[in-house]
Amino acid sequence: MVGFFFVVLMAHTAYGDVSYSFPEEMKRGSVIGNIAKDLGLDMDKLSSREARIDNGDNRQRFSDINLNTGELTVAERIDREQICGKKASCVIKQELVLENPLELQRFILNIQDINDNSPQFKQSVIKFEIRESAEKGSRYLLDEAYDADTGMNSVQSYVIQDNEHFLLSVLTRENGRKYGELVLNKELDREQQKEVTLILTAVDGGTPPRSGTVAIHVTVLDANDNAPVFSQAVYKVSLPENSPLDTVVVTVSATDADEGQNGEVTYDLVEFRKMATYYFL
Repeated sequence: MVGFFFVVLMAHTAYGDVSYSFPEEMKRGSVIGNIAKDLGLDMDKLSSREARIDNGDNRQRFSDINLNTGELTVAERIDREQICGKKASCVIKQELVLENPLELQRFILNIQDINDNSPQFKQSVIKFEIRESAEKGSRYLLDEAYDADTGMNSVQSYVIQDNEHFLLSVLTRENGRKYGELVLNKELDREQQKEVTLILTAVDGGTPPRSGTVAIHVTVLDANDNAPVFSQAVYKVSLPENSPLDTVVVTVSATDADEGQNGEVTYDLVEFRKMATYYFL
């Protein structure tokens, strides 16, 4: 045990600030930089000093060192979203270990985001039920699209399919995330169109941009905006004066374009008597 502690105490540890920035998804073996030159190491002794990269507690190997050239290379495919999620900065701390004598050189890998994810909506269809009596300017909140990428590679705008009833208003939250609201631009008429289907597209800011779509399905609910209409404006009937009681005089019919209770028609007969004035001489 005494010998072990002696070795540790004698180990030379250098706290360098060498860092490398490179994009995610680089192929295995891609060169990140020449760590031997950057740290001022003797490349001829890398092999004899058993130079290696210590990944610490990480199961994934992020980088390797080429003992012949001193180059730092990508060990495995790196998925920034899997490692750092939506964090603005994705930093991986690594150590270069050399033996005889023991020496530790710390360095940092800064993984940059690429536009490798498309915006996605949680649902395949966004459904609304809107009464036809809704006023122009009424607003309806839309679901946000999610993009695993960060910064400009995340969702930057929304676009809606051209239509005669709705406009799209794109707003920004305090955290910078974009979202949309559906704005009624022309009143709905259920009797003319019972359903409206639109396509909403979310677009990110990558080059080239990527996009994702969702359908918006609007069911137009009825309002009592129609009056019953008779099949004829005037019903003319000729009736003999000796017709018996309960004789069918005329059959009338009226329809209402509304639905449900709004479209149910009942009848009420109001009697009009023509008053005559007689003058006797």
